[in-house]
Amino acid sequence: MRGPVRQVPLVTQVSDEFRHLIASGRWPVGQKIPGEHELAAELDVSRATVREALRGLSITGLLEPRIGDGTYVRATNEITGLLARDDLSSLEHVLDARAGLEAASARLAAQHATPAVLADLVSAFDARSRAHDAGDLTAYSTADADFHRAVIHSSGNPLLIRLHTAVAELIEASIEQTAVLPEDPEVGATHARLLRAIQHRDPQAAADAAYALSASVKSAAPEPSETP
Repeated sequence: MRGPVRQVPLVTQVSDEFRHLIASGRWPVGQKIPGEHELAAELDVSRATVREALRGLSITGLLEPRIGDGTYVRATNEITGLLARDDLSSLEHVLDARAGLEAASARLAAQHATPAVLADLVSAFDARSRAHDAGDLTAYSTADADFHRAVIHSSGNPLLIRLHTAVAELIEASIEQTAVLPEDPEVGATHARLLRAIQHRDPQAAADAAYALSASVKSAAPEPSETP
């Protein structure tokens, strides 16, 4: 027989509701959430219950309380939240981590990617090129993130894909920080080299290109004051 049915504590229920609001995008990253009084009234629970739930999510890094201001959404998952909370997400650190993750994925993609997966990778690369040529920085940043995501998914490794998903917000933020039009020719050339290496089934060249891409992005990244 299954064990006895246990009632889920009210604080856990409220925490789960807040997690859902964050994950669904109804509480987007960077947004200030309603105050304790409003949340308590809406959920028909005590302010103490709401306060405890918010405190728990702040500890995990999903929320960020700001004294005298309110509580803001910091991240959509605990891994990203903890990295941001502990100040482990500097641009240089993120770019280095991206290089390692993408190099491992590119190596596997060159060995195992199916024709359909390769077609998706080419499609993402072409979208990036079109956005660049159109001078659309927002579309370019989005397409670049899609290309790098496609490299990870091309690996076929579920753990690498899950790891990428966990830190996707940091990776996308690093892309937005370093995106500039027109891009440095070396950055564009290295993206193309990475794609060709995967298409030509050359694992070492694919991994090398992923590392070289990180170096080219670092060298071409604008100074903070120059970022658009």
